[in-house]
Amino acid sequence: MSAERVAVIRERLQAGLAPSQLDVVDESHLHVGHPGARDGRGHFRVRIVSDVFHGLPRLARHRRIYAALGELMQSDIHALTIEALSSNEM
Repeated sequence: MSAERVAVIRERLQAGLAPSQLDVVDESHLHVGHPGARDGRGHFRVRIVSDVFHGLPRLARHRRIYAALGELMQSDIHALTIEALSSNEM
């Protein structure tokens, strides 16, 4: 299930944000027993570099990511750690 979730997250972010770099890591194993993870949703870390973030503040970048992920934020993702950069910030 974990590899499938990572693949779906990657697909959504690639389709919605056209990143030049994208890393998605499942950190759910670090949160076993966490009250918010009991329902089976996972903890993930995303590092994404995309020109769509150029000039956007952090909150707007996060909103773009949440929009790209859509319903996964309610059905599959409990926690998401985000590092979102534009290519000129590399």
